[in-house]
Amino acid sequence: MRRREFITLIGGAAAWPLTGRAQQASTRVRQIAVLLRVAKDDPDAQRDLQAFREGLEALGWLPGKTILIQYRYASADPAQMDAYAAELVGLPAEVILAGGSLAVAALRKATQTIPIVFVRVADPLSQGFVASLARPGGNVTGFATLEYALSGKWLELLKTIAPRISRVALMFNPATSPYGQGFLDAFETAAKSFAVRPSGALLRDPAEIEGAMSALGQGEDGGLIVLPDAFTDVYRDQIIKLAARYRVATIYGYRYFTEAGGLISYGAKSADTYRRAATYVDRILKGEKPADLPVQRPTTFELTINLTAAKALGLDVPVHLQQLADEVIE
Repeated sequence: MRRREFITLIGGAAAWPLTGRAQQASTRVRQIAVLLRVAKDDPDAQRDLQAFREGLEALGWLPGKTILIQYRYASADPAQMDAYAAELVGLPAEVILAGGSLAVAALRKATQTIPIVFVRVADPLSQGFVASLARPGGNVTGFATLEYALSGKWLELLKTIAPRISRVALMFNPATSPYGQGFLDAFETAAKSFAVRPSGALLRDPAEIEGAMSALGQGEDGGLIVLPDAFTDVYRDQIIKLAARYRVATIYGYRYFTEAGGLISYGAKSADTYRRAATYVDRILKGEKPADLPVQRPTTFELTINLTAAKALGLDVPVHLQQLADEVIE
């Protein structure tokens, strides 16, 4: 072999490991985390997470290969939420997906630097999570799915499907839904337009659910709006069964309540929100700052009616309402 060829060969071989190291650096596995307000075995939460992972995959991130995801589930326990938030911050994760206001509040106490992308949050501006919707200004941004104006829409739909109601309560747990008072204020204002006497069913323990439902079930004029929050999510099966037992016409904020036997639901598509959240995680991993990513509002809402539940309550669902529905469960 000629000396020149030998030198070229050695040079190429010496350069190879450098190229290999560069390739490894460019394809290093990234780390993110997810903090949710519900239980690990919640099937709807797992459907949402699957939509989130599909969103990541569509952007080139392969869970378990190019990206690692740590999950924590707080099951509507504020103390557990705080503990998990501190744990995830200590990993450390490069981005944290926060499911609900309780998760965002806990994470903000634990870090002011790690990017947080939220989903299923009500009015993040009034809760102090962001400086403005257009320019959040800190380490938090995301996708809001609840607005106080929904109180009026829920009441309108409930009166349409159950026109006899004249007493309606808004159910939530103040400890797990810090935004609850804002919805209660909007609900009390909207009630004047529907000749409804409003009240708050403020619960702090699952043992209190039956008492609230029993009170509403005295007579045929009681109705209920179940505000989406960690507490009502975790105890939704109990709420749905008691609403049926005490014959209380009830509207919920997410489809999975109606799918599980509830009467009617109206709200943003949860899985769609999680899928969209993957785009912000992608942009942050590629160098963008949450401070510059505007808070997004829902793009699609869905109305679902359970005719079996309506029949059990003796309700004749108007044809026009069925035609408006995205799904009618028979």
